[in-house]
This record gives sequence, C-alpha cells and structure tokens, in this order.
Amino acid sequence: MRENPDSPPPAASVTVDVWSDVACPWCYIGKRRFEEGVRQYEQSGGAAAVEVRYHSFELAPETPVDFDGSELDFLERFKGLPRHRVHQLVEQVTAIAATVGLPYDFAALKHTNTRKAHEVLQLAAVEGVQATVKERLFSAYFVEGRHLGRDGELADLAGEAGLDPAAVRTALADGTYRAAVDADVTRAAELGIEGVPFYVLQGRYAISGAREPELFAVSLAEAASS
Repeated sequence: MRENPDSPPPAASVTVDVWSDVACPWCYIGKRRFEEGVRQYEQSGGAAAVEVRYHSFELAPETPVDFDGSELDFLERFKGLPRHRVHQLVEQVTAIAATVGLPYDFAALKHTNTRKAHEVLQLAAVEGVQATVKERLFSAYFVEGRHLGRDGELADLAGEAGLDPAAVRTALADGTYRAAVDADVTRAAELGIEGVPFYVLQGRYAISGAREPELFAVSLAEAASS
C-alpha cells in the first residue's frame, strides 16, 4: 500500500528520449554516466523499466563527408579557438572519458558528416537494436578511428551490431529515413535544444549535458513516481 493514497501509482516504465550526435564526445560520456545512473536507480529499488530512444541531432550539419584535416583542425575552425586552447580541450575531454572507461583516440578520429549515421540509427530503432548500434558507432568513431560518413563502413558496423548490412545500404541509398532524421532535428528546435546530450524523461523532465550518474538516478526515481 502506498503511504499517500492520493499520490499517483508508480509508473511501470520510464521513457527517456535522448538527443545526441555520434560525433559528440560528451554524448558518449553521457551515455556511460546515464547507464551508471540507471544501475544506481535499480540498485536503490527502482522497479520501473527504463526505455531509451535516441533522437537525431547534428552538431555540424555543414561538415563535408571527407573533412580535410584532423579533429583539432575542425575544432579550431568550428569553435574559433587558438590551437593551444583546442589542445587543452581535447586533453580534458580525453581524461574525463577515461574515467568512465572510454579510451578516446582523437589522433585517429576521422571527422565527418553524421547525417547518414543518424539514418542508420533510425533504421536500428525500427528493428529494435538502436542501443546496440548506437554503442557500436560511438566506439567506432571515438576509439577505433572508423569513417562514419561512408555507406559501406556504416553497413559493416551496423551489421556487427545486429542489422542486415544489405538493408542498411538500401536504406541509405533510398533515403528511407531522411524524413525521420529531419523530424528529430525539427523537434529539437521546438524544444529549444541547442546542445547535446539532452535527455527528456517521461516527456516532462529535461536534463541537459553529460551529468553525473547520481543526478540521473534521482531523476529516474522522480519521473517514475510522478
């Protein structure tokens, strides 16, 4: 019996909508911190299932598929920062990523346009393997130095994560999920999302940034009980 009979019953599940980009280093860090937050929530007695859906957000949609330069070059041009400051930022995010078990390799990273990666993630959502594909693309980009702007590379990586590579190639060639990517980008603008990662719990509670696991755990509990 609930202590307060007038309070709403706990939710059977908590939906979490996450806007992110596979080229966003903080999004991968945020994914790890969120996963730890879910673990803490469950360990503390949280019974509602946590259902996550990733949405498309393009940090730099104007980026060419084959960017001419390193990640440091891109950050210098994109952020307009002096080279020494870019080095500091990369060292900082690399150290933070290491604290959650992510061995970022910015020297090997191939900066590219992520539009087609988002189309693959939309297909993965339909096929029920989005979380697995998202993880595979993140690791490929930030750890392995794989090129996520090319159809063949994306098909191979998605195949490793449970999708049919031939179906991926067909979907990319036909533009099957372009409208779905556009819809996510439009929705992000409607919500006022200007940076990622961005989390929306139960369609009501917003969390911006790769916050600490404890905040995610507390927020999941609040969302489940409201």
